[in-house]
Amino acid sequence: MISPTPEDEAALDATKAPLMEHLIELRKRLVWSVASFAVAFGISFGFAKYIYAFLTIPLAHALAGKADAHLIFTALGEVFFAYVKIGMFGGLCLAFPFIAAQLWMFIAPGLYKHERNAFLPFLLATPFCFIAGAAFAYYVLLPYAIHFFVGFETPGVMGGALGIQLQAKVSEYLDLVMKLLFAFGLTFQLPVLLSLLGKVGIITSRQLRDMRRFAIVGLFAVAAVVTPPDPVSMLALAVPLVGLYEISVLLVRWIERGRARDEAARLAKEAAEAAAGSENS
Repeated sequence: MISPTPEDEAALDATKAPLMEHLIELRKRLVWSVASFAVAFGISFGFAKYIYAFLTIPLAHALAGKADAHLIFTALGEVFFAYVKIGMFGGLCLAFPFIAAQLWMFIAPGLYKHERNAFLPFLLATPFCFIAGAAFAYYVLLPYAIHFFVGFETPGVMGGALGIQLQAKVSEYLDLVMKLLFAFGLTFQLPVLLSLLGKVGIITSRQLRDMRRFAIVGLFAVAAVVTPPDPVSMLALAVPLVGLYEISVLLVRWIERGRARDEAARLAKEAAEAAAGSENS
């Protein structure tokens, strides 16, 4: 762990406030966060049909040329509540940067300077990693997963055997897609999380290398839980996660080298100042 300097302690003491002021500040940040989500939800719900059309493009490509290329709903309010889910999904994505900013403004005064310097860049990197994970799920995994499941359709045969035809429900399809987008977006935060822990000195690159085998097993287990129950989908998530873990090791190692250079520069500066002081005396 990186120990705070006396200057850091003094700066943190200057931000101390009574409990009631913290509660008032927390309420303020929560109100702004809820309000931003409500506005983003309204915008997303207004464009729910267009978002729905975008999310169903992979399925439309898989069913292209078939007579019954459409989704169905079996409950009266199913489509409406599906649009509500789309509104919440889009609202959370749109409002996340503002909500993250409110979270940062609440916790930043309670952090040491080196902790703020460590945390802020990773907070900014979080939405980009989420977008990368969601894009990977949408453009890479989802088409292969849909083709895999559609491949189980069976035409009717002579002798009275019934065929099997896909009649996907609106709500179930959207639940699957949004689950995959969120799962991949969250799991692609792995480099951000590990690099942040390395930045504040909680873990080291050596520790990450030593537990690589256990981490790989854990990443495959996570992939098996959050993806559809087929090996292609599991590997489509597990392999990138292993790659992200290796990238995290390199990032933590790069952070350690930078910290060592800064520490060497600081010691050299202190030695030079001590030598100059002794000469003056």
